[in-house]
Amino acid sequence: MNFHMPSLNAIRVFEVAARHVSFVRAAEELHVTHGAVSRQIMQLEEALGVALFERRNRAVFLTREGAAFKLTCSEVMQQLALGIRQIRRPDYQQALVVSCEPTLAMRWLIPRINSFKSCCPGIDLHLFAAGGAIDFQSSHVDLALRRNDFKWGLDCHAEPVARELVAPVCVPALLKAGNLHLDQQSLLQTASRPDAWRRWEAASGTPLLSPSSTQYEHFYLTLQAASAGLGVAMASIYMVEEELKNRRLIAPFGFVEDGSEYYLLSPLPFAADHRRQAFLDWLRDELKTTRLNIAAL
Repeated sequence: MNFHMPSLNAIRVFEVAARHVSFVRAAEELHVTHGAVSRQIMQLEEALGVALFERRNRAVFLTREGAAFKLTCSEVMQQLALGIRQIRRPDYQQALVVSCEPTLAMRWLIPRINSFKSCCPGIDLHLFAAGGAIDFQSSHVDLALRRNDFKWGLDCHAEPVARELVAPVCVPALLKAGNLHLDQQSLLQTASRPDAWRRWEAASGTPLLSPSSTQYEHFYLTLQAASAGLGVAMASIYMVEEELKNRRLIAPFGFVEDGSEYYLLSPLPFAADHRRQAFLDWLRDELKTTRLNIAAL
């Protein structure tokens, strides 16, 4: 069956323009003129026989066909990039670059890097602390560990690794007659998780009245404040294991699922790169071990 392949250069130009949804930004990334981008897109549309962009009011918008073709092109470009990296430098010599939410990185992942090295001695890890949305192409990150509190693109491969479990935590001295009265304590809030207490209230069935509260910018600051006895913090089970073991912090109400979940994100299929698959498998096992260890306390 005869098939005429459109220009690969035009496909590359389309992928950049579709990613930015802008001919101007595509021209800037490719170091060409706006007119050159427009011509390549028009030639590609003629070759395919469909409109990939809708042009109106000096702006462009992907058509249904354009959006579908974008997913294909993005994956192909990512596979090409991986293939080029593998040719230039074999897999076993490459470090796996992992982006992780800062508090989870500091309190859970970094203490376990030696465990990963023992499990997968041929794979080096480079850790990058960041949260929220990620542009894999510009950040040069291979994997991102994220909680599903934002939407990632359809071209992102996402694997669930663990459900989030949370609990109020505090120093033992805040207990009165063996109980923790939340309405008498300052509830420590985190700016990045403004609904944490309300989600726990709904999940646990424990009503919150109108306690005082103090807000901190980052999760690790909130947990540090709880360790200093400044109030009660809402904590993830994966971030307080050491404090619970040595009784610097306690969780009088126990942990409950808050409805959110952690995912490992990748721009490529995990099965396409043994390093990604190895990290995914190890991550699931380690997170499960953390839950079991805390349940046994």
